[in-house]
Amino acid sequence: MASFFDLEGPRFGPVAGGRPRRLVLLLHGLGADGNDLIGLAPYFGQALPDAEFVSPHAPFPCDMAPYGKQWFSLQDRAPATVLAGVQAAAPILDAFITAERDRLGLADANVALLGFSQGTMMSLYVALRRPEPLAGVVGYSGALVAPQLLASEARSRPPVLLVHGTSDPIVPFQAMDAAAGALQGAGVPVETLARPGLPHSIDEEGIAAGIEFLQEHLTPA
Repeated sequence: MASFFDLEGPRFGPVAGGRPRRLVLLLHGLGADGNDLIGLAPYFGQALPDAEFVSPHAPFPCDMAPYGKQWFSLQDRAPATVLAGVQAAAPILDAFITAERDRLGLADANVALLGFSQGTMMSLYVALRRPEPLAGVVGYSGALVAPQLLASEARSRPPVLLVHGTSDPIVPFQAMDAAAGALQGAGVPVETLARPGLPHSIDEEGIAAGIEFLQEHLTPA
């Protein structure tokens, strides 16, 4: 089975140089790879100059395209099948988070996750099941997998920001409110931002909101 040392991808920062005092892991969506989100790092890095940004490639080849990676398959979108895929990938991501944190000598409070689409699904699933809360999760255009399991499986409750376009044809906009409701019901602090007319994407307003959120919640070591 894949493990944390199989995950690798582009890195950026810290802009200020020196030892990183914060860590942001960028988790891409289906059919992309780590290069897809590392382009956000210079924008976030200007506001978080002491942070390192790491954008790992998901562990599995995409089974719906001749290129790209996936955290789990979406050929069968039945909830039980999606959950099984997320559960298979979760230990890989969890181990990678811990390894990257320890590499820099940081605590969980100095680490945040930023996901897009499938990367948001993985971020929410893994972050809520870690024994110590991460600094926060920024989730773009994603969804909450298996909300019914939160009551019994949530071990920590990091703050969450969800951003979603109202015209998303891939992950329905309604997924944001459904996720927010389930997270709030489990005691997770949640903020949401709807982006009118935005498709399955990240826009400048969403980036600005993510930066503000991380500035507030991502504690430097």
